[in-house]
Amino acid sequence: MISPEEIISNLNVSIYHDSGLQYPKEPPYSPYIEYAEYFLSNMSKEENHVYDALRHTLLLLGLDKGNFGNARWNPLKDIVGSGDTVVIKPNFVLSNHDEGGDLFSIITHPSVIRAVVDYVYIALRGKGRIIIADAPQMDCNFSELLEKTKLESIKELYRKELGFEIEIYDLRDFWLDKKDNPKAAYSRNRYKLPGDPLGSVLVNLGKESLFYGVDNYERFYGADYNREETISHHHDNAQEYLISKTILSADVVISVPKLKVHKKVGVTLNIKGLVGMNTNKNYLIHYKLGTPSQGGDQFPDDILTAKESMKVKSQRWAYDKLLSRKNPTTDFLYDTAARLGKIFLKPLGFRLDKEKSHLDNGNWHGNDSAWRMSIDLLRILIYGDNQGNLSSVPVRRMFLIVDGVIGGEGNGPLTPDSKKCGLIIAGFNPCAVDLVCTRLMGFDCRKVKTLSYILAHSELFNIGLSKIKILSNRNFDNLFDAENDNKYFDFLPHPGWKGFIEIK
Repeated sequence: MISPEEIISNLNVSIYHDSGLQYPKEPPYSPYIEYAEYFLSNMSKEENHVYDALRHTLLLLGLDKGNFGNARWNPLKDIVGSGDTVVIKPNFVLSNHDEGGDLFSIITHPSVIRAVVDYVYIALRGKGRIIIADAPQMDCNFSELLEKTKLESIKELYRKELGFEIEIYDLRDFWLDKKDNPKAAYSRNRYKLPGDPLGSVLVNLGKESLFYGVDNYERFYGADYNREETISHHHDNAQEYLISKTILSADVVISVPKLKVHKKVGVTLNIKGLVGMNTNKNYLIHYKLGTPSQGGDQFPDDILTAKESMKVKSQRWAYDKLLSRKNPTTDFLYDTAARLGKIFLKPLGFRLDKEKSHLDNGNWHGNDSAWRMSIDLLRILIYGDNQGNLSSVPVRRMFLIVDGVIGGEGNGPLTPDSKKCGLIIAGFNPCAVDLVCTRLMGFDCRKVKTLSYILAHSELFNIGLSKIKILSNRNFDNLFDAENDNKYFDFLPHPGWKGFIEIK
């Protein structure tokens, strides 16, 4: 078994590309070819090239290469041991695409998860635990998500044929049902959830946090409307995150994110996807109120008119004083104020231009907060134990598999346009994999603050562009060459990043 330190030091990244690759539609997404190592009787009647692509992605990394093609092939045997607890963490942000687009431009496709589950089971040799877990956005309907992904069909297959229980966890502590008013988080729509069966771990990074020493912490804004809660966990020496104990207690975490752009940090891959290990998202700083000249990063300087600025400030005042209180009285007052504003103020020009509204909430390349939060979470995943203490060496084994069969471009991560790529990318070091994915998307890695910080602190994450080795069925060997201006899959960035992040 390879140690966590040896795993993160492995900078090999495999890229499997097939432009015709498509997701299978029939659950439980079994293979259509009876591979020598396949151990179940269930076979798909439709072609499942995603399963085959994942096999070859693992083979490109040279995993148990000598046994490929026979029943002994066990590609994850050096990462997953018999009896281990393995958490598979997909990207389950939402249960629908609010603009009617493809849900699987937003979330990890279950066919990729199915193939990962099978190879984890082979490595477990029937003993241990497989847990599929994530904390999606607060307004994700998890029951609807399970219905649309048919994820429980995989669970039923394993129970029926093997008597093995695959566990599926929604790690959130509450759900917000916004079906009656998609723009308001009223208290009547909030429902308490069981959350992580093991509970949560409070991790205080203190001076190790990238928020330590950041000025204007009174401007911090989290995922929910209660800024007081966010600020109470991020000030001075208190830099606290509430992390799933199931994830921190796992022997192995396998991250299976989506290849997708992001409005606050540029790209959503393994690192930004770590927000899904937080059981309370309001511990996560997303941006700071105001413009840079005011000590914030909510908007760029000098783009709002006086009336637009007044509209934004009044809206945030209503959030702080009314909506954040989470009780029927203040909900009613907020709703009344919002209705009156539409009747009397909007016709007078107190409204936000649509293009500028895309930048609100720190949705632009000048966001100086969300990338810090992402790095903090990465440190916790690599170095944090299940008691919330940071070690000087990596504490758990990891593996990364990126679903890029269909990616998400444009207004990501929540309403992106579908981008057909035909990619599966895998590796051991989350930084190496995210650097490769970002470059394949046609972006300059050094324009992504998360990645530029990582490259500047290579000793902390065992990384370096020159050390990354690309293993592919296509020619991506010169991916990071300085003179290489190839845009590869040429993703359209989020509007707040357009013209900034692309390879010139």
